[in-house]
Parts: sequence; structure tokens; C-alpha cells
Amino acid sequence: MAFALAANGQQFLDQTVTRFPVQAEYTNQCTMVDIEGDGDKDIVWANGQGYSSLGTLLKPRIYLNNGSGIFTDVTDTQVPGVTGCFRGVEAGDVDRDGDWDLILAQDYNRRPLLLINDGIGRFTDQTTTRLPNITMGSSRAQFGDIDNDGDLDIAICNSGANRFSTTGRPRIFVNNGSGVFGDATTAQFPSTALAEQMDCLFFDADNDLDIDLHIGTRASAANSSQLWLNNGTGTFAKVTPFVTDATCYSYDAGDIEGDGDLDLIGVNAGASNTELLLRNNGTGSSWTAISSQITPNPTVDDNDSRFIDYDNDGDLDLAIAALGAADRMYQNNGAGLFAQVTGILPTLADSSLDIKAGDLTGDGKPDLITAQGESGAFQNRIYINNGPADTIAPNIKLTEQVAAATDGPFVVRTEVFDGITSDRGFDEDGVDLVYTVNGGKPVVAPMRWSGNSLWRGVIPIQPACAQVQYFVRARDASQNVATGPTRSFVVPGSCAVTGDLNGDGIVDGADLAILLNAWGAAKSSADINADGTVDAADLAILLGAYT
Repeated sequence: MAFALAANGQQFLDQTVTRFPVQAEYTNQCTMVDIEGDGDKDIVWANGQGYSSLGTLLKPRIYLNNGSGIFTDVTDTQVPGVTGCFRGVEAGDVDRDGDWDLILAQDYNRRPLLLINDGIGRFTDQTTTRLPNITMGSSRAQFGDIDNDGDLDIAICNSGANRFSTTGRPRIFVNNGSGVFGDATTAQFPSTALAEQMDCLFFDADNDLDIDLHIGTRASAANSSQLWLNNGTGTFAKVTPFVTDATCYSYDAGDIEGDGDLDLIGVNAGASNTELLLRNNGTGSSWTAISSQITPNPTVDDNDSRFIDYDNDGDLDLAIAALGAADRMYQNNGAGLFAQVTGILPTLADSSLDIKAGDLTGDGKPDLITAQGESGAFQNRIYINNGPADTIAPNIKLTEQVAAATDGPFVVRTEVFDGITSDRGFDEDGVDLVYTVNGGKPVVAPMRWSGNSLWRGVIPIQPACAQVQYFVRARDASQNVATGPTRSFVVPGSCAVTGDLNGDGIVDGADLAILLNAWGAAKSSADINADGTVDAADLAILLGAYT
């Protein structure tokens, strides 16, 4: 039976007029990202005129946040001279210089653009020197470290001449470590022509701490959406069979029932253009359609979704962006059953093509923005959260157990969830790897984002027999902190230390006591110089190694 929960008062307030510049450009997608490193979230809009034919080329828009959620259009100073038919935008640090660069997916047989950040939020188009010369009909691009080498690679949809074509195949561009990319071979990513690709999504489908890839299509049957599992070194194998869908516009991943794996929501991908909800069996190899757990699940032209814990109860609720109808919010009962909640969102029937969540005002509450295109006035919108602040710490779901085989470096990977999902994982304010060596002072090493919910850190080379302990610490944008379990390992190698009589790796008072107790003995392990007697010569050796 379809039902909707009543709300006590509107939680997300439409403050577009007072916070956003007036604009009337066809926007397809957006991303929240701190482009100039001042600690607040700015917004980049992917603008592209035309639905089924190429229209006027448009600028990607950059809105700069003043720190309290008031935005200024700074496009002409921060990304001058760039126009195109942009369907998607995502951020990633491709050259590992500490700032966010941008990938813009283009439609109508045009190259995607790679924009490099100078560190203070000004971008230059370096496509020709960094990306393969491949034109595409593309709707989305994603960053992720597919081969665990510490740099970000790129997945990108490609249907052919345009996003509705049938002759193109999705691509993976592999980073050489300095932000220059090559087209992955078909041996590494054996993709073939796939019709009407609308979305690509990096996420860890099989809980092995590497990035897998989902391609969402608007087609059906043999050309329906695909899931590709990564072998850990960046070679992908398609899951066959996978769930058959149709008319998809986007997918999002989130743990809907708290069982530790990522499930999927396919917007418009179910029967008669309803939402398709897929439960992960934990291995990524089989999925169960549970769309009946969304109530109501109407036949509406929906285009995007976002998981967000709007009521701060520890589970993921669901926001749906609709084209030509009002956006909707669904409350999760904690077990993955979603019931629509009325009155939470404004009832404006606009043309939402994309929706993103994040704290834009610095008050610890996740806000919403929507990108408007295809019909209507094209005024992108901001909804400020008037509900509870986020007080729940992130969930450090997985941390890699290092198996020491050399003296290092030692790579540690982790997966972190929180109350918001996006293509860059949770709304974070830092993930750190904290480690000690032989019980010494803790060292804090920032971990780098590896795609979606994954992070990667490195413990440098250590001496043989060193005892290393480490844990992961994650902080979200609301300053909630989580600490993962402490793990340890011993660096391999010869552990013999001259004068270490009790074998604990150090020479100290315990060893001195052993030597003194054996003083004068003819046969003893305390006879360090092996001259047949424990005497002053052995004591001198021990004291010389004393710590």
C-alpha cells in the first residue's frame, strides 16, 4: 500500500533568491568542491545546451562560497575562455599537488576537458597535453585509483556521436602518476559498444577495497546497465548476468540497511520508469531487486538521487530529483524500507536533472542543491537545511591489514561511510593514517582519496624487526570523528641485536640484569664475545649497545 509520512514543518528551505546568482542556462550536473582551499564548499555547474541536438556552447559555471553559503559567479576569472556542451563534472587531484582539478564530460562528439587547478581556484584547460585525443558523446566522468598506485584514473561514458548513440564504448583513462592519461587497453577494460550510456559510478561493490565500475544506460535488454569488478590491479571483468534495467539516468550507491556493503539505486531504471532499488549480496556478484521497498514509487521522469541522513538517526534516507515534478524525500526505517515524507522539501515542480548534498553554510547540517535543465527557467536552486545537525561520526567500515613482506613502503587502504553519499564519498574534513614505530611518538599521515568511499595512506620504509601499530581516523564536515581498530605488524628481517639477551629487540636494564646474574659463568648466552667467560669484556659490549 502506498503511503507518505507527514512532516511537522518544512526542513529544507528554498533560499535561491538570496544565496544564488540569477541564471538561465541549461545545467546538466554539478559538484560541490572547495576549489581554493579555504575550507568551504564551492559549486561547479556542467552546462550544455540541447537535448537531442547540439545547441549554443555554454560556459561551465563556478560559484564561489563566501563561507556562509552566499555564492558569487566567478566563472570569467576562474575558468576563462572555456565553453562546450558539458553533461557532467567531477573533481579529483590528478597531479597530486593538493588541490582539486576538474573533468568535464562533453556531448556531441567532443573531447572531455581536463581543467587543472593552480591551487587558488583558477583553472587552465590542459586537455590536449594530458588526455587521449578521443571525441565522445559523453554524459558522465568519474575519478578513482583503479590500480592502487596512488594516483587517480578516469572512467568516462561514451555512447558514440552523442549520448543517445549506440556505437561508442565506455573508456578508462589511466594516470601515469603525473596527471597524464592513456587509454586503457581492451585487455584491461574489455568493454564493447554500449547504447545510450547515461552514467558511470566508481564504488567498491565486492568489499575488497578496490574501485569497481558501474555503467548506467537508458537502453534495455542486451544494452542495459553493466557492473565491472576490479581484480585489484586495474583489470576489469563484467558481471554476467547482472540485473536488467531500462531508461536509467543515474545510479547512486549507499548502504541502505547497515549490513556493511553498498547497495544501488537506479533512478528511472525500474519498470515503467520507476526507481530500481538493488540489494547487494556482499560479494558484488549477485543483486536482488527490492524496488517495492520504496513507497510510493511513481512513474515520474526522475533524473537523479542522493542518499542523505536528513533526520540524523544513523541510516540513509533518499532524496529524488524530478524533471517537471516536485523533488521527493523518503525516510528509511533503518532496514532499507523507504516511505515518502511530505513537507520536508519545497513542492516546486521544476526541472531537476541533478541533486547534491553537503554542508554549504558551515552549521553542521547537510544542505541540498539541484541543477536545472531541459525545460523551465533553468534556475539552479539551493535548499538550506533547518533540521538537526549531523552528530553521528563516520563509519570506518574496512581497513586493510598490512601483510609485511618487505621493509616498505606499506600501503593502507580504508573505506569510510557517513550520512551523505556522493561520487566522492562522504562529506569529509580529513582522513588520517596514524602510526607508531616501536612504541614511539604517533605519526599522522593524511590519506588520499582513491574514489567514492575509499582512501589510501602509506607508512614509509622501516627498519627490520620494527613493530608498527596503525589505525585510521576520519572526520566529517560536521567535525564528528571516528577511529578505526588498531592493527599491527612486524617488519621482516634479521632481528638479532648485539647485547639483546632476552630477544625483545632492544638492549636495556633487563639484558644487563641477565649478564650480571651470569657473571663468571663459563657457558652462558650472556657470553657475548664467546670467549668462554661472562666478564668485563661482555659488559663493555652490552653497555656500548645500551639504549
